Amino acid sequence: MSDQATPAPRRPWLMALPVIIFAALAAIFYFGLGAGDHSRIPSALIGRPAPPTALPALEGLNRDDVQVPGLDPAQFKGKVSVVNVWASWCVPCHDEAPLLTMLSEDKRIQIVGINYKDKPDNARRFLGRYGNPFSVVGVDGNGRASIEWGVYGVPETFVVGRDGAIAYKLVGPVSPDNLDKVLKVEIEKALRAAP
Repeated sequence: MSDQATPAPRRPWLMALPVIIFAALAAIFYFGLGAGDHSRIPSALIGRPAPPTALPALEGLNRDDVQVPGLDPAQFKGKVSVVNVWASWCVPCHDEAPLLTMLSEDKRIQIVGINYKDKPDNARRFLGRYGNPFSVVGVDGNGRASIEWGVYGVPETFVVGRDGAIAYKLVGPVSPDNLDKVLKVEIEKALRAAP
């Protein structure tokens, strides 16, 4: 008898197993996270009252020589509101601004802006360039209010019903396509809902 032990049979597939598992997980994450419409990310806040966060006004923003007010949660009661979280440094916000200005012509709703981590001069310049669709602009200088609203990133738009509850959330910019096919449909639903 020999003192040498019989070598264990080689299993090359066993050495490849971690690579195969990693590739499978990568594919699942890629197709799972990359697929679908990101604007339809569900919000845990749908059906719940809008966050009771008061925000200061954007200093120096006037309409008809009167300071545009900051955000007071009581402003949602009895009105259908479209709340848009925006910033002057946000490239898609520039694209959606003219569409929000057009939407503000619908006097059945109020358009509320939450200005996210922006410099006041830049925010006023932004609204001067595109027009101010907002009847209310609250300044979220530290981003705390946006966290309470469940914002993933700017821009995001919410429809708040007359009861003060969030009825819909649109992640990403308002576009000509989703304005007509999604946002206006959700606004009409909120307008038809019993107060």
